[in-house]
Amino acid sequence: APESLMQALEDLDYLAALDNDGNLSEFGIIMSEFPLDPQLSKSILASCEFGCVDEMLTIAAMVTAPNCFLHAPPGTEEIALTCWRKFSHPAGDHFTLINVFNAFKEASVNSTSQCNNEKWCRDYFLSCSALRMAEIIKAELVEIMKRIELPISEPNFGSKENMLSIKKSLLSGYFMHIARDVDGSGNYLMLTHRQVAQLHPFSLYYNTRRIPEWVLFHEFSILEDNSLRVVSEISPDLFVELVPQYYFSNLPPSESKDILQEAINHLSPVSTMKEEQK
Repeated sequence: APESLMQALEDLDYLAALDNDGNLSEFGIIMSEFPLDPQLSKSILASCEFGCVDEMLTIAAMVTAPNCFLHAPPGTEEIALTCWRKFSHPAGDHFTLINVFNAFKEASVNSTSQCNNEKWCRDYFLSCSALRMAEIIKAELVEIMKRIELPISEPNFGSKENMLSIKKSLLSGYFMHIARDVDGSGNYLMLTHRQVAQLHPFSLYYNTRRIPEWVLFHEFSILEDNSLRVVSEISPDLFVELVPQYYFSNLPPSESKDILQEAINHLSPVSTMKEEQK
């Protein structure tokens, strides 16, 4: 549909993938080397700047591969949740996926046979085929990085600095995928489409006491009861630091936008004053 095509071009423009004539920019040409969604390509390129390439490639592989969490058979749901919580990371689902991938790799190294590897996955209610696919995807992404001569930083997962770098990389590509809990009960209003959504049951925040106010989500699914899949907590200050100003100015008016504008004013009151005077 023409509307979808225009929206796609607008999104590419926000991601700096197009030049003033509507052609691919130099940045867009590099992004197009990756067989991924543009937002994910942008996040990978941003991770080169923030020094968390290995972790970002793992996230890209895990969200591109099929879902690694298996639907638990009736009566075993609580057991499955207990198993998955062993991989949970307080920063969010993207970080939990890294924990799952690293644990699978470690289990593969320690396993004496393929059967043992599959048993490990069954014990944790994880899809062995999905995790193997993630391994293949990550290896292919590494090859692309080497072919176009992009730097690959050493793994440093677990440090506070690394966690912040991953969030910055994600926000660089997914600043259009931000939602805010408007009533404290998990009803998330998306900034762009002004649509209300809930967390997907596979999210580590689902059915927990601490529901983050601001989240970055990988995708929104209407078919699964308007749910946000793969979400991680962010702060308004970090969002306004990385969001393109022309995208922010085009957001529809809302209470969330007013809160973010206050954060912008707080971070740079002098530049905001000059802008208003102009």
